[in-house]
Amino acid sequence: MYNQVTLHSSKMLREVLQGLEKEQKQLPSKYFYDERGSHLFEEITELDEYYLTRTEIDIMQSNMPDIIHTVGNDVVLMELGSGSSRKTRLLLDHLSCITAYIPVEISEQFLESVVQNLATGYPDLTVKPISTDYTQPFELPEINQQYSQLVVFYPGSTIGNFHPPEAKQFLNTVANLMEPNDAMLVGVDLKKDTDVLETAYNDQNGITAAFNKNILHHINRKLDGNFDSDNFKHHAFFNADEGRIEMHLIAQKDHTITVADEDFSFLKGESIHTENSYKYSVKEFKELVTPWFTVNEVWTDPNNYFSLQYLQRT
Repeated sequence: MYNQVTLHSSKMLREVLQGLEKEQKQLPSKYFYDERGSHLFEEITELDEYYLTRTEIDIMQSNMPDIIHTVGNDVVLMELGSGSSRKTRLLLDHLSCITAYIPVEISEQFLESVVQNLATGYPDLTVKPISTDYTQPFELPEINQQYSQLVVFYPGSTIGNFHPPEAKQFLNTVANLMEPNDAMLVGVDLKKDTDVLETAYNDQNGITAAFNKNILHHINRKLDGNFDSDNFKHHAFFNADEGRIEMHLIAQKDHTITVADEDFSFLKGESIHTENSYKYSVKEFKELVTPWFTVNEVWTDPNNYFSLQYLQRT
């Protein structure tokens, strides 16, 4: 089984094993997103506690004329981590003459369902899906029609999941796909009261806990692991010193698990660090993107919980 796993999932295997070998065990948050994980995240976006999605949608709806004027016409719209494309539909419903839409998603099965739904709602739209890990360099599909610019749509504050050095590497990767004056429309979660932040990641229905534990199920399925998710408890808190929400899975007892014939021991109370979600001030985010982009517009909600920012490639 080890050879089979290595052959078909070598990158995932390498990253998971390296993470579990660290003193502070960790797993890459992108592996939340198999098909089940993608559906669980869509459930999270509907939760009362999770202000991010509805606030971003409110910002888009309240500022749509200005957003459309800023984005312009005849663009190729590429969405990274497209999910259900719900926010993209707001743009598709208002932007005139979209040349093509490129949804990029790591879960191939989930991406297929999104593309089918888009075909029903937008039968004349040219859709060029890409199933890939967008944190790594990839090639744009060929677009046969002329267009004014590429606009990269990255909503949901997913940029906050990167450590700042990783965020810079990601921004460099995206910038390398772009020409000067191409643009990025990005959702950025802002710094705010700790209670608001922690409540958003600890919902009463346990959906976020299920989402967090899904990374273990994904590893079991793809890498011949034997994690028992009942042996772990979801824990999320705001680390004020680092300016981020941290998600962990806390071992509830001493035990040993196996991934691809490799054994890893856990002590009760030991954690796997599964995700960070950095929160920025508007000034901090501008400083982060400056080597590659100019911040041309910032739209926020009345509470200044969230921002949608329009960056132009320099």
